[in-house]
Amino acid sequence: MFKDHPKGLVPAALSNMGERFGYYIMNAVLVLFLCSKFGLDEETSGIIYSVFYAGIYVLSLVGGYIADRTQNYKGTITRGIIVMAVGYAILAVPILATESNTTQLLVLTCVALFLIAFGNGLFKGNLQAIVGQLYDNPQYAPKRDAGFQIFYVFINVGGLIAPFVAPALRSWWLGVHSLQYNAQLPALAHQYLDGSIDATGMSNLNELVTKVGGTIADAPDALSNFCTQYLDIFNTGIHYSFIASVAAMLISLSIFLWCKNRLPNPAKREAVASVQYTAEEKLAMAKEIKQRMYALFAVLGIVVFFWFSFHQNGTSLSFFARDFVVTDAVAPEIWQAVNPFFVIVLTPLVMLLFSSLAARGKAISTPMKIAIGMGIAAMAYIFLSIFCQQMGYPSAEEFRNLDPTTAEAWKSGFWIMFVLYFFLTVAELFISPLGLSFVSKVAPKNMQGLCQGLWLGATAVGNSILFLGPKMYNALPIWLAWAVFAAICLISMGVMLGMVKWLERVTADAA
Repeated sequence: MFKDHPKGLVPAALSNMGERFGYYIMNAVLVLFLCSKFGLDEETSGIIYSVFYAGIYVLSLVGGYIADRTQNYKGTITRGIIVMAVGYAILAVPILATESNTTQLLVLTCVALFLIAFGNGLFKGNLQAIVGQLYDNPQYAPKRDAGFQIFYVFINVGGLIAPFVAPALRSWWLGVHSLQYNAQLPALAHQYLDGSIDATGMSNLNELVTKVGGTIADAPDALSNFCTQYLDIFNTGIHYSFIASVAAMLISLSIFLWCKNRLPNPAKREAVASVQYTAEEKLAMAKEIKQRMYALFAVLGIVVFFWFSFHQNGTSLSFFARDFVVTDAVAPEIWQAVNPFFVIVLTPLVMLLFSSLAARGKAISTPMKIAIGMGIAAMAYIFLSIFCQQMGYPSAEEFRNLDPTTAEAWKSGFWIMFVLYFFLTVAELFISPLGLSFVSKVAPKNMQGLCQGLWLGATAVGNSILFLGPKMYNALPIWLAWAVFAAICLISMGVMLGMVKWLERVTADAA
């Protein structure tokens, strides 16, 4: 796998594993944590999630600008890891949210999320720029796409482990207090404590209290005390998972500091004072740069809609796993591990497919791979939409109002999530690592960090509208919500196919 690749590839990928670990912990727990910690509804927690994940990527523009301006990529990356670690450390402190301190705690949580997003902005795009610089050497240039795919495999190892951490610690901490996990109980506990619970909710709450190991005493405050205790224990276990994120950041920092002298410095300006260009040559160079940037923005416009659809894995798809999938054996957060698992398993197969096609003279261009990826993403949502229609599922809001016994009998088996994430992961492998490769090909040499930031900025735009997913999830019959995402992906594929020939010409000229 590593034959004919630069030696700096693996150390760079290992340096990124800690960031991926923290990212996937947040991806697995954030919206569910905001609901269980503060009693927020799905739409509100979805808005915070959207802003946070948009911030992660839009701040990569700031990080890329800083690194390009200062020419200190490695120092910018180092500071980014430290800032992320501070943000996770703040989240690791378990403080019970009460009526008197909820606002302050929510503000503190948002401050911590900003630090994580800003640190990620300093780190992510600039490390990717370094990986791209490794392949600027003509010796390694033909392996650029494969190199980014290998990089993608390694960084997802952290993502594979992370989603198991929060559920394990939460279940352990509940077990220490002789309680059991239940996905629906935190929302009902918050409704009881703030006085908004209705008769159906009250009946469901009483049933679930007994189910998780609690008792309903005759004392006036017994149920209130139990709800407060359960929420405190439930969320403290999640807080402890952020300690693991801090440890992962420190490991990444150690690896990066150890190997940074073996990594290149992107956009290093060489002395070119002795080179003279004619006016025609300067005009041709400016025209070529414009064409590259037009091509870059065209692809960015497409991937906005991919990330809007794909990153529903942290919002509406997480809620779907919580509400519509049997969670007795598998907590909803753990489904986030399926994506990195498939990344690790399927990447060698996808690389083999691409290399075998190239060997037979039928190589697929990077723009065409991205178009195919959009079609595969559409297949994921078409599958889920048809399945939910066949099951007769209503909107999520209606489903949650059913009594626990009826809802439990109507839930789907966990296999549905495996199939869904298989399609989404294959789509990701056709788009994300190859998109990074595309950016590194067309970006002008003195704008590597900024252009990688633009790629992440497109992801930010997609993430900024993620909250629309939970809105549709609650308001529409669930099959129709998934059909909307399928249509978005199909339209994006069609637009991308219409631009492929032009993008292939620009990419060839930039090689």
